[in-house]
Amino acid sequence: MSCKECGHELTLPCAPDITKKQAAHCFIILDLTSQNRSCSIFYEGNCCARSEQGSSFPYMSQSQQPVQQQRQWGVTAPISVAMPTKEQEELSKDLLQTLHDHGLFESEQEAKKRVVVLGKLNKLVKDFVYKVSKMKGFPDSLAREAGGKIFTFGSYRLGVHGTGADIDTLCVVPKHVEREHFFTVMYDMLKERPEVTELTAVGDAYVPVIKMHFSGIPIDLLCAPLAIARVPEDLVLSDNNLLKNVDDRCIRSLNGSRVTDEILRLVPNIDAFRIALRTIKLWAKRRVIYSNVMGFLGGVAWAMLVARICQLYPNACAASIVDRFFRIMYQWKWPQPVLLKPIEDGPLQVRVWNPKLYPADKSHRMPIITPAYPSMCATHNVTDSTRTIMIKEFKRASEAVEQIMCGKGKWIDLFENSNFFQAYKHYLQIVVSSKTAEEQLKWSGLVESKLRQLILKLEMVDMLILAHPYTKGIDKVHYCLTEQEQQDVMRGVDLGERTVAIGEGNMEANHLDEIKQKVSLTEEQESSIKKVYTTSYYIGLCVEPKPAGSGGTRRLDLVWPMQEFLKLVKSWDKWDENTMSINVKPIKCSSLPRELVGELKKQKRERESSPKQRKRQRSNDQNTAAPLADELKDEAPATKRRITDDGGVPVPTVARLADAVQP
Repeated sequence: MSCKECGHELTLPCAPDITKKQAAHCFIILDLTSQNRSCSIFYEGNCCARSEQGSSFPYMSQSQQPVQQQRQWGVTAPISVAMPTKEQEELSKDLLQTLHDHGLFESEQEAKKRVVVLGKLNKLVKDFVYKVSKMKGFPDSLAREAGGKIFTFGSYRLGVHGTGADIDTLCVVPKHVEREHFFTVMYDMLKERPEVTELTAVGDAYVPVIKMHFSGIPIDLLCAPLAIARVPEDLVLSDNNLLKNVDDRCIRSLNGSRVTDEILRLVPNIDAFRIALRTIKLWAKRRVIYSNVMGFLGGVAWAMLVARICQLYPNACAASIVDRFFRIMYQWKWPQPVLLKPIEDGPLQVRVWNPKLYPADKSHRMPIITPAYPSMCATHNVTDSTRTIMIKEFKRASEAVEQIMCGKGKWIDLFENSNFFQAYKHYLQIVVSSKTAEEQLKWSGLVESKLRQLILKLEMVDMLILAHPYTKGIDKVHYCLTEQEQQDVMRGVDLGERTVAIGEGNMEANHLDEIKQKVSLTEEQESSIKKVYTTSYYIGLCVEPKPAGSGGTRRLDLVWPMQEFLKLVKSWDKWDENTMSINVKPIKCSSLPRELVGELKKQKRERESSPKQRKRQRSNDQNTAAPLADELKDEAPATKRRITDDGGVPVPTVARLADAVQP
């Protein structure tokens, strides 16, 4: 029996109680590790092999695998078809052990929970289609036959997801179900489910999505209405004709699943690919360069880069793939595109990536092109700053892996955490706040999606070499006793024990009991508490060095980028000045929140600062109009105009920066 999508052979050697019919139509986890094979998940005949599942390490050496007839993978012939050496295979085993030590593999119980959640979601989609069909007057029999189906894509479909990872899902529905129904009827159905939390709809996104936690598992749910009357159970998405008579948003939504399946089809060695991709994903997250929305690379782009290296070295083991990945990516002649196969024509009059025809495509700085029709650039968000940062990280990683391959280093050296909050003298802090958790999810998501526009504007500022965004927002909830405290936290000030960091999935949790164990509160204070939710984003600012022998203070004018950014985000149609706030201010490294700068930095700060200086610094933390550099005594102070945000907090229009330390 073969998978209906990728053609992989499905076997059932260790599950005599499971029939082939069940395997083709149910969520089933097959434990094949006892025969030194990979563990697979099948759903409706689609296989999603997870080769590293289980307590043992089912890593099969290349010498144990049957030698395949050599063929060309991708757009060029392989660089090398050499088989791995014994030393390289040992390094691959060490790498897999290191990944296990970092907790990248979920337990069998967690895997089964995901299967259950996807099963519930699949049933919910069918109920959703049935409900809309009845609303439109369909007879009961036709309403039930209309179908509806869930497809997975991204890291889960590739088989490289880890503990706590989200599941990218696609809801495919027939033509009479409209996208508006998805964001109204389906949204309301999800809202009624007790296991669904942190539900938010982003209908105006480039790829419209509903985000949620379903039984604690993060889910990104897309919707694609196809031009067909019913969605059959055996529907596959590889047929290009399915793209006919659908809008661009639908094509983009379908592209995620189609691209993921195509990547798996174009990779010569699935096991080596998965281990290498897990390695690259962990490295990118540790180095804080894993985020498509912030201008770095997202999961599908990293997967395509790793897949391309696998094509160039079809017989290489995971360790060798990782080694060659960094060497090649560091020296890649951007903007030369990365392609997994030739760009193909299709049945639609749709735009396909073509830098010779479209000026916007020519402007892409690190083009990585999706292999499924219609081919698109997965990295159009990359900016000059983020490209520079990634190339620097490729070089650093290449040097580290070279030492590992020579036996002079360990894999753990590759995964050293980024020193982002120690790398720059000055940062831009963006504090987004709301009065409720639901509003904060929507508001902070909108601001995060627009931060790339701020990066592009900052890159146009004279003397600014690059603007380095931190890829994660810092979420907190503050239990305020007074109106002044509410204004303070909107400016980025914490309230000590009454400020609680929020992890993903517990946005709506109540921390009052926890706070009362640490802080004494009267009944009157407890009744007057108002919660304010904040999300803080940071951008490191790297300024060109001052020319030797030059004197005076240089001025870095950030007023225009900040003004334009505030205007952009406040133009959102759901913006509410009574419940939402945004504050943008430049701050020194010494003014960063203590939990971000690290223990060594905190100790140095406390050691070098006198009590008087620390008091002055705390005052500066609450004053967003503080200058960023000391004035020269013989220079007249510049006239300062002020922009006031919704909270009445002045934002400096002219920021003065001393020389910044390049990261």
